[in-house]
Order: sequence, then structure tokens, then C-alpha cells
Amino acid sequence: MDKRVGLVAFLAASTVCAALVSLLFGAREMGFGATLGAVRDGIVLAFSGGAERLEASSDEAKIIAQLRVPRTLLGLLVGAALGTAGALLQGHTRNPLADTNLLGVGPGAALAVAAAISFHGSMTVLGTVGVGFLGAILAVALVFTLSMRSLGSSPIMVVLGGSALGAVCSALTSGIVLTNTQSLNEMRFWTAGAIAGRDMQVVAVLAPVILLGLVGAFAMANRVNLLNLGDDVASALGVSVPLSRAVGIVLVALLTGAAVAGAGPIGFVGLVVPHLLRAFTGPDYRWVLPCSALAGATLLLLADVIGRVIARPGELQVGITLAFVGAPFALYLLRKGAKL
Repeated sequence: MDKRVGLVAFLAASTVCAALVSLLFGAREMGFGATLGAVRDGIVLAFSGGAERLEASSDEAKIIAQLRVPRTLLGLLVGAALGTAGALLQGHTRNPLADTNLLGVGPGAALAVAAAISFHGSMTVLGTVGVGFLGAILAVALVFTLSMRSLGSSPIMVVLGGSALGAVCSALTSGIVLTNTQSLNEMRFWTAGAIAGRDMQVVAVLAPVILLGLVGAFAMANRVNLLNLGDDVASALGVSVPLSRAVGIVLVALLTGAAVAGAGPIGFVGLVVPHLLRAFTGPDYRWVLPCSALAGATLLLLADVIGRVIARPGELQVGITLAFVGAPFALYLLRKGAKL
């Protein structure tokens, strides 16, 4: 049996286990026996709803239904989106250190949220998600348009354009936040990256977008393999290089924009996961992409659980926990001589 099939099975099982752990453990301690029953009741309650059923449920079931189920589902979606987007971007740029933050998605979303809070005042979670997604998509659209017109179709140029726009957006966001107290109070948690405090409504809004992006990315796997052979070879094999790159960047923007809108700018998942998995899958993106989705979801959920458990009765945002994992790994890559 191909060892990559075994890897997919292992990652799928790990994702299921991570989801179960996310439901079982949190900032509030519960008895293990009571928690198992509450998980079953909480999952049913989260999807069936109903005020009467909610009122009649135990406190543990309410916590799982209202807090942990949406948090776990969002973690699965965001982790899969970031892992897949990172792998897709690395494939299109032929750069194993490319990261989705280089497209200006996070800074664009942050600027949109900060501006909306400054002009509109306090917003709901769903409103923040919508504004953040709009800002992320507009940022990537601007980067892509300027790069295609001024710098050519090279994905490296798109990344350079995204880095420049990201710096501008970050500066503008800092200016807004420092001159507006309300923006500062609301932005300081959002920019840390977190999947807490979201409900099923947010999950329902983001799930179709992320699932569409995942399907599109998996469908592009063979084209990414051909693009990695070189532009001339890919063209000779019938691939439209500019169109394929454009579609790839759009899919990266879709996945990253939805993830950032739902959880804030979470780093390192798109960098660490694909780079690590290629040691097991090889360069074939028909395996790299789905494995990155599963591993990204698992990593993000486990990091979130660690952040909940180690800081009881409070918690660390998942973006902070992942930074402790991702930063040493990035330094390790540099020490090994990885080059941009």
C-alpha cells in the first residue's frame, strides 16, 4: 500500500481526535464521564436548537452546544483553509517559504475592521466577519490587479506587491487604532487571532466559502504539478500558465480571506504545515493539498486546546499559541539554509 494513503488515514484520524479533544477540554473543568454525555447532547443541541430544548439541557451540554461546537467547527474550517492556501501558494510560487500573509490579506482585513469600528462604532461578531472578509478580498484584488498590470504575471511579483500593500495597510491600521480608543479595545483581541466567541451563524456563513475554495484547490492539484515543471514545459503540455496562476491566486485569496475574517490574522499554519508534509508526501500536490488541509485543521485545534488548558481559568488566543510553535520552526528552516 502506498505510504501516502496511510498518511492520509492517519491525518484524518488525527483530525477527528483533535475535534473530540476540542469538545472535551476547555477553560472550564468538567468531570470526564459527565463530559462524554454532554458532548453527545451538546452536538445534538447545537444543530437542532430550540429554546425549550436548550432550557432543559444541562449546563455542560449548553457550554458544548453554544461555545465548543461552533469553536471546533470554525477551527476545522480555518485550519484546513490556511493549510491548503499555504500549500497552494508555495506551489504556485515554487517557494517553500511562501506564506499567505505575504498577500496582504491579514493587513487588508485588519484595516477594514479598524476603519469600520472607527466610523460605525461597536460591531457584532458577524459584522466583523463580513467587513474583514470584504477587506481581505479587496486587498488581494488590488494586489493582483497592480501586479498583473505593472509587474507581470509572475507569482513572485504578486507576493512582493502584497508585502508592500500589507505594510501600508498595517501603518494605516496603527494610525486608526492609536487615535480611537474603541478601535484599540476591540482590535487588540481580533489581531491576536482567535476562534473563541463565534457562534453557529458565523460558521454557516464561512463554511460554503471555505468548502468552495477547498474543492477548487484540490481540483487544481495536477495543474500545480505541471507548473512546477517550469512555464515552458507546462505550456507545451497545454496548460494556460497565466490563467492557472490567476485562478490559483484567487483561490488562495478566497481561503485566506475567509479564514482571516473568521479568526483574525493567524500565522504560521500556511508556512509550517505544507513544508513539513512534503517530507512525507513528496512534491505531488495531489497529496500535499489534502494532507495540508487535514494537518492544518488538526494543528489549529490542538493549539487552541493548549491555549485553553494552560491558562485556566482564562485562555490564550490560538494565534499566540501557534506563534510559539511556528516561530522556532521558521528559525529552524533558516538554519537549515532554506532560501527565498
